[in-house]
Amino acid sequence: MAGRNQTLVTEFLLIAFTEHPQWGLPLFLLFLSFYFVTLLGNAGMIILIHKDHQLHTPMYFFLGHLSFVDMCYSSVIVPQLLAVLLDHGTVISQARCAAQFFLFTFFASIDCYFLAIMAYDRYVAVCQPLLYVTIMTEKARWGSVAGAYIAGFSSAFVRTVTAFTLSFCGNNEIDFIFCDLPPLLELTCGESFTQEVVIIVFAIFVMPACIVVISVSYLFIIVAIMQIRSAGGRAKTFSTCASHLMAVSLFFGTLIFMYLRDNSGQSSAGDRVVSVLYTVVTPMLNPFIYSLRNKEVKAAVRKALSRSEAPGRP
Repeated sequence: MAGRNQTLVTEFLLIAFTEHPQWGLPLFLLFLSFYFVTLLGNAGMIILIHKDHQLHTPMYFFLGHLSFVDMCYSSVIVPQLLAVLLDHGTVISQARCAAQFFLFTFFASIDCYFLAIMAYDRYVAVCQPLLYVTIMTEKARWGSVAGAYIAGFSSAFVRTVTAFTLSFCGNNEIDFIFCDLPPLLELTCGESFTQEVVIIVFAIFVMPACIVVISVSYLFIIVAIMQIRSAGGRAKTFSTCASHLMAVSLFFGTLIFMYLRDNSGQSSAGDRVVSVLYTVVTPMLNPFIYSLRNKEVKAAVRKALSRSEAPGRP
């Protein structure tokens, strides 16, 4: 890096989507509406699960926690993105950048762990239904949640400390929607091989490990479903997993495209669009995926609406 300006960077300039100023306001209003829908949809799901006793099952217990994490996950990214769009670029200190990276990694890791836990929950429900109640006890559920938070914190802490021990110099512009690892690594100067290895090793304990758990769980589920003789029975059993499988495909599909591919020759514009999918769109769609594809949730919504209309009837 002999030709690079060696002036150390202490703050960054987020400039995502600012190359076309005329798009600033429309994109601001679009992402603001997405954010409101995300908060309302996930908060509504949490309240619905809490109020309806028919939803007091392990699957919805984990879904409620997933909805809470999705709200936090989105809140780490979208307000900062809105500020960038409104001001046509925002200066962010290295400390704030590190905090955003830590929180994003923390909640994204927990999201991965919850989706893996929910896949295991579906495996037990389909493949070992007689043992479901004894395996998915309240103690086991809370232990799984605590384990997800502890593992998410550990991974986020190590990756953040490792990433921000690097030196950043020269250009301080980040053409991305938040302080994420790939654009940050492009601004480093000096030797970074050791830090990158540590970051990759700890990343393996999150996304690839969760993908393995989900894949193995659904492999056993598919085998169990194929052994059901009636077509109606197979369809009914698969319908209990369809919503979760759709959420997994949407979330991990975009993450794999972003992080587990060769980034050489890829445009920053394409990366920004993909990042919007997994940070903005996916948390917004999850409540609708679980609502529209789930009979129990639809029944709970109808019950809640009928209760709200009842006091106004003559």
